[in-house]
Amino acid sequence: MSSTPKIDDGLREKIIAQPDVILEDQDLMRALIAANERLMGGNIVDLRGIAMDRLEARLDRLEDTHRSVIAAAYENLAGTNQVHRAILRMLDPMEFELFLHDLGGEVADILRVDCVRLVLESVQNDQDPSVQRLGDVLSVAEPGFIDSYLTAGRNGPARQVTLRQIQSGSDAIYGDKSDWIRSEACLKLDLGKGRLPGMLVLGAKDPHQFIPQQGSDLLGFFSGVFERAMRRWLS
Repeated sequence: MSSTPKIDDGLREKIIAQPDVILEDQDLMRALIAANERLMGGNIVDLRGIAMDRLEARLDRLEDTHRSVIAAAYENLAGTNQVHRAILRMLDPMEFELFLHDLGGEVADILRVDCVRLVLESVQNDQDPSVQRLGDVLSVAEPGFIDSYLTAGRNGPARQVTLRQIQSGSDAIYGDKSDWIRSEACLKLDLGKGRLPGMLVLGAKDPHQFIPQQGSDLLGFFSGVFERAMRRWLS
């Protein structure tokens, strides 16, 4: 039997000159390993092949994890930039009414939410003319409303940031927009000593935009900046 290789001379020379091309081609390497196993027969256990299979599976898992980490990092960076832009826009106005109107306008657009509402507890009613002018973004509620809303009437402290899906929004907060709100982020505000608490609510049509499993660090930072801005306006 001739020992001459049954392969084109030109192709053989290319493979010898550039063996890395073969080694880096996963499909070709699988075919070569499978051919080698067939030549060895079914009664021989190829421990090296088994080890390679396990290493390949482990590499695939590591690559999937790597891609997931990178995607999460990009998403976090995009969210950070988004919140920073919203804060800078929020700090631009020099008048309180413009500051509030911007919440439902450019700030809401930057945060990509469908509705932004500020809820302030007060012992007075909401018939004040200034409240009426800001009715598209400002709601006035009785004392205790915010904690009750955040905890859904259950016992326990209200968190600074509450993310949740809802069947529909509260009329007291969203007004005529309540029917199409499906998720919300509720940011409880400490407005300073001697003042009743407030709450900033971000509402979205998308039921998956705000869910309890999401991280809340960025929104907690946004809440902290907002409540400090509110303290200056209220003082």
